[in-house]
Amino acid sequence: MSDSNPIKRHKALVSFSKDHHFGLLLSWKIRQGIDKGVSSERISNYVLYFFENDLHKHFDEEEKMLFALLPSQDVLRKKAEAQHQSIYQLVKTIKANKDQQSVLKQLADVLEEHLRFEERELFNHIQQQVPPAELEKVSSRVPNDSRKIEDGWTDVFWSMENSPGS
Repeated sequence: MSDSNPIKRHKALVSFSKDHHFGLLLSWKIRQGIDKGVSSERISNYVLYFFENDLHKHFDEEEKMLFALLPSQDVLRKKAEAQHQSIYQLVKTIKANKDQQSVLKQLADVLEEHLRFEERELFNHIQQQVPPAELEKVSSRVPNDSRKIEDGWTDVFWSMENSPGS
């Protein structure tokens, strides 16, 4: 993009951006677990829990509510959809074998890259391409309540209090 001034985020996209914070936090937690020597199975269990209770819904809503506002052949829409499919495939691989640290690291990297792409490029593109009245229809969406999701999980392997063997 040639314009260096950031575009003010349309309120319809804010709830998705809030979800992105927790997706980025997932990438951080995966890396923390790996750095602390936490078993890949423990990290995988959390990844699968978070994916089923948060990220899957988020992706589904993005695809149905946001991406659908762009033409099906839009290059950035296609890139975002392809990235979603890559993430789905990595999660499927983790589900099949929870002991692959390299796949966990790959998921952390791909997820972070994807979320930053959406924040830095795709959302600006949507705001430029989609009429405000169309975006307004999405503005009632509520972000996922990731804090409630976290309340359902007790193995905080990424925490400073947890040692590698715990």
